[in-house]
Parts: sequence; C-alpha cells; structure tokens
Amino acid sequence: MKTRITELFGIPYPILLSGMSWISVPKMVAAVSNAGGLGILATGPMDAEQTRQAIREIRSLTDKPFGCNATLLIPGAAENAKVMLAEKVPVINFALGKGDWIVKGAHEYGGKVVATVVNARHAKRAEEYGADGVIATGHEAAAHGEAVTSLVLVPSLADAVKIPVIAAGGFADGRGLAAALALGAEGIAMGTRFMTTKESPLHANFKRLSLEKEITDTLASPRIDGIPCRVLKTETAEKAERRGLDLIAAFFNSREIAAQLHVPYLKLFVGVMASGWKNARQLAFMANGFKAFRLATENGDLEKGILPVGQVMGLLRDEPTVKEVIERIVAEAKQVREKLAGQLV
Repeated sequence: MKTRITELFGIPYPILLSGMSWISVPKMVAAVSNAGGLGILATGPMDAEQTRQAIREIRSLTDKPFGCNATLLIPGAAENAKVMLAEKVPVINFALGKGDWIVKGAHEYGGKVVATVVNARHAKRAEEYGADGVIATGHEAAAHGEAVTSLVLVPSLADAVKIPVIAAGGFADGRGLAAALALGAEGIAMGTRFMTTKESPLHANFKRLSLEKEITDTLASPRIDGIPCRVLKTETAEKAERRGLDLIAAFFNSREIAAQLHVPYLKLFVGVMASGWKNARQLAFMANGFKAFRLATENGDLEKGILPVGQVMGLLRDEPTVKEVIERIVAEAKQVREKLAGQLV
C-alpha cells in the first residue's frame, strides 16, 4: 500500500499503534513496526530516564521506524519530549499542548512530528508551525475524542489542511481502513484493536470483557479524568461518572504519580496550584483517572479499574497476533477496493 503516510514514515502499511499508557510498551511498539506499521510508545507514566531506556529497548527489538508520544498537559511530558529529541526518535506524536518546539527540534535531525487534534482549529495551528501530519481523533475513539465522529471529522480536516491526516476512532479492520482512505485520510491509528492482541500487556480480565461487550457498552464523559473520555461501561465507571471529582483521592493518587515520575511532591503540588484552579482541577481529575486506568490495565482490577476503549470494541471477536491483525486489515482493504471498483461503474 502507498499513501503519503507510508512515504512520510517509511513504512509498508498506513497503520499506526495509538500511544496507550501501560499498553503501548516497547514490546508492542516493536511488534507493530516489525509487522509493517508504525508503533508509538506511550510515555505518560514514565519519567525521563524510563523514556530513554524504553526508546533504547525498542531499538534493540526492531530496526524499523517507530514513534513516541507526549501528552504535554501531563507533568513531566516536556522532559520526556526532550529525551525523544536527544535520542532522535523517528516520529514524535504530541497532544494537549503547543508542540512547535518539538517540531523544530525533530526537523533538525530529520525526524517527523504529528499532532493529535480533535478539530480544524488545532489542525491548522499544528500545520502553521510545521507539523508533518495530524491524527484526527473522532468521537468513537477510546479516551480523548470530542463531539464529532470520524465520518465527519476526517473529511473536514482533509479539507482544512494540506498535511496528511491520520484517522483515529472507529477503526479495527480493512473496511475501516478503506473507509478512512475514501474520506481523505492517509492512514489509520488503532488502539482498541491492538489492545486485544497476543502481544498486548492488557490484563486478561479486560481482554475477556473487550471480546464479550458490544458497540454500545462504552461510556463517554468528562467526569472520568476531567476531559471527554470514552471508557468501558462497567459499574465502576458509572460510579466514577456519578461521583465526579474526588479531591481526597486525588491528593493520594497525585502523590503516587509524583513518586512514579521521581518528582518531589511539594514541587509538583506547588507547580500545579500555581498554574491556576482550572488546570489544577484538571490534573486532580487526571490523577484519579490514571490510577483507575492503571488498575484495569496492569492489575485487571474489576472493582476499581476503568479501561479506556473505543466503540469499535464491539467489533472484536478474537485475540490474534499483531502481525495477523495488520495482514488481515491490508487484505480486507484490498478486497473492499476490488468490490467498490465493480460497483462504482
């Protein structure tokens, strides 16, 4: 397959692994890259040294192009991005912040940068400061999509910017890839489909649930981690949505995050409070959300864990290898193309 994305990244297939915390680890990243896609490392739970070691581990597992992501709203993300630049990561994906300095730094060594966006305004801004592409996150997506579905968002961004658009949210098979290309995208990014594969570190409890549930079994709310977030609909998730922000829990959970990132808690606390109430409230929400996400992903905790998933979860019926997923998608997309060629006459 050949699109602007395959040419930009130097990969055979226009299929990306979304950067999912505790899921998109070096083994997963390498598996996707080795199978012809582009694996993206999630650095949200990591400090700078852990990010550096993870990048080097990926390089020990593959000689193919790969990427790393930085969610700039999260404490420590800027430091992680600096490590990515120092390590000359081939592709950097940033979200929830201004990444012009990342673009400048990556372009100095020939790296590529894509911004994750949810509207045309953000896509145009990313294009203005030199981003090489954008990931359009539709309403169907796991975690942080907004109100517009991929069916509308993708063509709107393809019309709004000249740089390549990668579609995310609602994609799990060859029909989805073919549809994304027809809408004007140059590739797809998948999280939920890759999350339920043999190589995925997702706990077996939630792999099982992901295969049992239907397309209606997700919940989208800003009351999980402070911004619109789609998760698996469970009793735990519904309770969290009803409860909203729990400041006491946020205090203890933020201490855990500070320890995990090796940041002195007082420094983190003062920095968060100095950023203003709106930002402090958001980070408090995220502290609680991240704790619940980790408990689901790593521990399989069905009572306290909450798993971000997309609506496409309801289309999953098996747990193949990463290589099987990619080969299947490419073959299905070609079949769709042939079918349409016969219909559109």
